[in-house]
Amino acid sequence: MSSSQDASPAPEVAAPGERFNFAQHLLERNTARADKVAFIDDLGTLSYGQLDERVRRVAAGLHDLGIKREERVLLLMLDCNDWPVSFLGAMYAGLVPVAVNTLLTADDYAYMLEHSRAQTVLVSGALLPTLNLAMTRSDHEVHKVIVSRPVAPLHPSEVELEAFVQAHAPLHKAAATHPDDPGFWLYSSGSTGRPKGTVHSHANPYWTAELYGKAVLGLTENDVCFSAAKLFFAYGLGNGLSFPMSVGATTILMAERPTPDATFKRWRGQGTGGVRPTVFFGAPTGFAGMLASPALPAREELALRLASSAGEALPAELGTRFTAQFGVEVIDGIGSTEMLHIFLSNKPGQVRYGTTGWPVPGYTIELRGDDNHPVADGETGDLYIQGPSSALMYWGNREKTRETFQGGWTKSGDKYVRNADGTYTYSGRSDDMLKVSGIYVSPFEVEATLVQHPSVLEAAVIGLMDAEGLTKTKAFVVLKDGAQSSEEELKAFVKDRLAPYKYPRVIEFITELPKTATGKIQRFKLRERSAGTQ
Repeated sequence: MSSSQDASPAPEVAAPGERFNFAQHLLERNTARADKVAFIDDLGTLSYGQLDERVRRVAAGLHDLGIKREERVLLLMLDCNDWPVSFLGAMYAGLVPVAVNTLLTADDYAYMLEHSRAQTVLVSGALLPTLNLAMTRSDHEVHKVIVSRPVAPLHPSEVELEAFVQAHAPLHKAAATHPDDPGFWLYSSGSTGRPKGTVHSHANPYWTAELYGKAVLGLTENDVCFSAAKLFFAYGLGNGLSFPMSVGATTILMAERPTPDATFKRWRGQGTGGVRPTVFFGAPTGFAGMLASPALPAREELALRLASSAGEALPAELGTRFTAQFGVEVIDGIGSTEMLHIFLSNKPGQVRYGTTGWPVPGYTIELRGDDNHPVADGETGDLYIQGPSSALMYWGNREKTRETFQGGWTKSGDKYVRNADGTYTYSGRSDDMLKVSGIYVSPFEVEATLVQHPSVLEAAVIGLMDAEGLTKTKAFVVLKDGAQSSEEELKAFVKDRLAPYKYPRVIEFITELPKTATGKIQRFKLRERSAGTQ
């Protein structure tokens, strides 16, 4: 095995049988917990017994609408107890829920309606006007809209979810799906171009729950999970549904944006009947915002035993400060929509802040150079992953499918370095890496250094062409409220901590960084700004 290829033996996990329906699997795991609370949202609780019944009623209702096996059902819903009911109800019936981002535009949904050929939409009442606008702009195939918690009178083609549930007896038997059958879609949130419909199988969430939720996080039925990342994200789907349900834990769902105040409220058990999370799932941007908040809760107010971070690499300074503040480790890892959840991660009790940790047992990691051959330890390479949760394909996009899914390997689009201790350090996206004077410079390394300055809240680094066509680094910096600094001060700060060629030659102060809905920095917008196109 090359030094840049790394695999850990998988824990003893039984593979799904020839017939496997993921929704049925989760419900059957919790038949003895009928009275236990499965989900808590802004309006109340849902027990495992109530969840089982409602899932099977939704499945029966969708079946009665005449939707056929493997046809798609769009799920445009805020995080609430109706979300897992709808998602699992579709899967139980052998249909394919397409969970979409609730922060997009009508034009985005118009594209997704046509691309997925969804037959029905399950939508939150607050999002119904945007959906209706999308439907006027698309050549869709939707013949029924099912509305969760409507906020206005419904049209004849629309039905309230609660009425839909009550109108159907529970479906007696789950669809006889197979592990490799299409189970659900997630749209990738790439920073450029149209989103890609990523098709996952019924078995894929089973593997992420077994290999990461149980084996790495050590979740048990005694845990209470709370994810800042919403359920429509691959990361949030594992955190808030697949993982807790696989062990019989409880999940706190929150419809509103995960601001520091909203997050702290749930941490304290406010609005949850006093139930406090034991495991919190966030992203670096959120951790930075919380630590900058003047309303930090005291340790004794919390029940947290562990925090998880993904979406972007976690700067070491943020992880160290969070642990110092709350006495809780942050387990930084990397996953992707294509791999469904985290495949490279730090471990509880074994955290190396500033790195993304080790391969999750059951996954193989390889770093490759421009010649597609493995690179040596200490050298930057493109990250490839081999594991059982890889997506089946991008729907209707053979070119991108072949580019990303290469035999048993999935190309992540990230660049990494493998360290001597077996950990991996993030070096940026493949299209974000900079070569300055012929040497690779990681934007993340410069950003992680800038945010160590006491006045800096966030930073993003891009390449800037000088008059001679050579690449120089430019940093966009967001200062903390009320803080001050200068370009020369920050340049000197970086020079003192990194190799001299890595300091940003230009620094521009801005009030906010452009980001995707998942919190990833949209560097292409910063490039456009620097090129004078914005």
